[in-house]
Amino acid sequence: MTDVEGPAYVPGHGLLKGRTAVITAAAGAGIGGATARRFLEEGARVLISDAHARRLKEYEGELAAEFEGVAALACDVTDEAQVQALFDAAQRLHGRLDIVVNNAGLGGTSDLVDMTDEQWSRVLDVTLNGTFRCIRAALRAFREGGHGGVIVNNASVVGWRAQAGQAHYAAAKAGVMALTRCAAMEAAEYGVRVNAVSPSLAMHPHLVKVTSPELLEELTEREAFGRYAEPWEVANVIVFLASGYSSYMTGEVVSVSSQHA
Repeated sequence: MTDVEGPAYVPGHGLLKGRTAVITAAAGAGIGGATARRFLEEGARVLISDAHARRLKEYEGELAAEFEGVAALACDVTDEAQVQALFDAAQRLHGRLDIVVNNAGLGGTSDLVDMTDEQWSRVLDVTLNGTFRCIRAALRAFREGGHGGVIVNNASVVGWRAQAGQAHYAAAKAGVMALTRCAAMEAAEYGVRVNAVSPSLAMHPHLVKVTSPELLEELTEREAFGRYAEPWEVANVIVFLASGYSSYMTGEVVSVSSQHA
């Protein structure tokens, strides 16, 4: 294990100037909230969404105090009508859509022998089906817009490797990876790139609430740097995939971890 200081925050360089983005599960905590901030720092306009309307409104206010071009709309990605309303709002607010970040996902810990149908279905519906609904809505918008676009999905290293108690989440994230690759092949016709990030351990308050200290310590020790990722470190990779610097990348799943196998 390597004991190193945390990284320095990277300032914006205008990589997404003039672009419009929709980001799901972006109510402040975690990768979605960090991505919204990084996009704004890079010059984008963002429409953030989340199923938690109160937290979403609070984060919208926090971002709006620092940046222009911020809007928010509550959205439960398991509800097709709400998903469509989110993408309609993006078009109405900004007249176009350039980037979609599908960050919404739901985890949990349960051994298969005790897992209920409801536990399995709920994780799959939010994490995999929700990503499908948003990709479908995005592709329809991009096809109509005729100017191309970018989709970045949030997968996970557990889509590659086994972890006890995570069968539903791992299956969902492996599905997101496969969905990313297939969507990329279809989206190329519209000039749209589809890629995914695959983080392992990005620390945020919600993760602490749903994960035991012992498991967090074990997962942290597995990482090459001996620390968890900051959410903005994952967001930086999402910025790269959303920017022109990755113009020839599509159908890729980029590991943001040393623990991809």
